[in-house]
Amino acid sequence: MTEALSFIPVRIAVLTVSNTRTLDDDVSGQTLADRVAEAGHALSGRKIVKDDVRAIRHVIRDWVGRDDIDVIITTGGT
Repeated sequence: MTEALSFIPVRIAVLTVSNTRTLDDDVSGQTLADRVAEAGHALSGRKIVKDDVRAIRHVIRDWVGRDDIDVIITTGGT
């Protein structure tokens, strides 16, 4: 018989890369944040950053060093 695996929630941060979006009109970032919560995971961070490699790196480096973030999801950018 196969043993059932128990659900293990993870702590997820969502980063939207956009020169035009704000938290008020960031549909993709809000959708991801909502789905994280609906799936039983924790939303540990959410930010919007301009499409600038230095700004993106800054946020990612900060989040990688945090103990309360297991996963980083990015969205946006063209």
